[in-house]
Amino acid sequence: MPDVPVTAEYLRANQPSSVDLVLLHGWAGSSDCWRPLLAALRGWANVTLIDWRPVASVHEVVDQVLALAPSRAVYVGWSLGGQLAAALATQAPQRASGLVTVASNPRFSAEGSWPGVAPPELASFQHELARNPARTLRRFITLQCQGHAEERALARQLAAQSTGWSTPALAAGLQWLAELDMRSVLPALTCPQQHLLAGADALVPDVIGERLRELLAGTAAASVETWPGTCHALPLAAPVALASALQRIVAYEAPGTEATLAAQQAPVSKQAIAQSFSRAAPRYDSVAALQRDVGERLLRLHPPLGSPPATVLDLGCGTGYFQPQLAARYPEADYIGLDLAQGMLSWARTQHPEGTAWVAGDAEALPLAAGSIDLVFSSLAFQWCYRPDLLFAELARVLAAGGRCFFSSLGPATLHELRQAWAAADGGQHVNDFLPPALLQAAADATPGVRLTLQSERIVLRYDKATELLHELKTLGAHNMNSKRPSGLTGRQRLAAMVRAYETWREPSGLPATYDVIYGTLEKP
Repeated sequence: MPDVPVTAEYLRANQPSSVDLVLLHGWAGSSDCWRPLLAALRGWANVTLIDWRPVASVHEVVDQVLALAPSRAVYVGWSLGGQLAAALATQAPQRASGLVTVASNPRFSAEGSWPGVAPPELASFQHELARNPARTLRRFITLQCQGHAEERALARQLAAQSTGWSTPALAAGLQWLAELDMRSVLPALTCPQQHLLAGADALVPDVIGERLRELLAGTAAASVETWPGTCHALPLAAPVALASALQRIVAYEAPGTEATLAAQQAPVSKQAIAQSFSRAAPRYDSVAALQRDVGERLLRLHPPLGSPPATVLDLGCGTGYFQPQLAARYPEADYIGLDLAQGMLSWARTQHPEGTAWVAGDAEALPLAAGSIDLVFSSLAFQWCYRPDLLFAELARVLAAGGRCFFSSLGPATLHELRQAWAAADGGQHVNDFLPPALLQAAADATPGVRLTLQSERIVLRYDKATELLHELKTLGAHNMNSKRPSGLTGRQRLAAMVRAYETWREPSGLPATYDVIYGTLEKP
């Protein structure tokens, strides 16, 4: 099977964080080795999982990784991935804020007094690989698990992750193991470095800890730890301990006070959004003229792709109104309609039974596999996402290489007439807050591997009465859900005061209601 190029899966922290970790697996492995750590790591760090193959030179692979990695990160490498991480920190020191190697050896092949795997044993691996790759992998997996209390279970986990390497890639990796030597570069690194070793490692002799300390003597911010009783497969054998060690090593600190709206508590809860739109589902299409118009404009802005997508995601699909148009445009594609509101999905299933799949999910935590989507269409849903860093990271994760996302959203000037009328009436929060384009752009710019372009327009609707607008918003489910909204019912006097204040905006054609519409294209080259 052909080897995939270097690929990345970028996962934002669950809270705003300036810490980035890039995780690199070892020989014959995959980024899945790090998944047991993700729940803990994403509590404080943004994580980039790299899948790589040694089918080019080390420098070329480093360049490929750097093209997908954040602008600055702590590079964490397990086994052969530790040598690759050291090469990254050496080749691009301005990109490395730290280096952590896990069960790695700067030179795996023993040489002179330097301990490692005996060259005849490495040669035996290379010779056996040419004759029987499957048996060679089993032998290597056994060595990685040796010394673990549950060797068989651990071996099954490793075997499941060793299916994506071709025989040429495996052979090239063994050549790297035999030849790579990072002993001269580690003392020269300027970034902090930490080396974590397993005390019962069958591939890295336990005396490596002592030799590394000698090698790094006098090197600022360098340390070595050996964990007694642990085997080579540390990420799978001791994920909790390893995640805790990484947090301690990186010395994570909470973000500063320069937080923007996206870094603060969301003004509208996801539960409130889902409940409101679920209730509105049966009547939504009866008043959704603007929503249909904006979606049509979005489709016109983006003619059908020259290369038809295999999978189309309608993100924030609502009642499924655009499912027929997307299906007609891309008849061979699998259609997925995804929405936060279960009520919307239930209604969509009854109206459009021909839809391939209707899925409940949050745009900021998509229940979809990495690289599984070729085209995302999303109209007037992203304004309910108050963590654009998570939103764009998730889109970057699920989009396949060459994939695109076309979306429309609402900006902060939306319904500014209504906002000012309410402010004149009682000063309370009566209109939902939406994020400005600059914040969306900044979040996308900080997401590795994607680029965003934006444009905007103002659409003005006209009403005879202010109460007609309020009724429409309530029917749509888009009424005020802000957590800072006044408690209790709005009294008649305050409502009348708002209506009088809104009248100052009246024009010959009626009362204006402005929608600040943002159109975006997110591309994953």
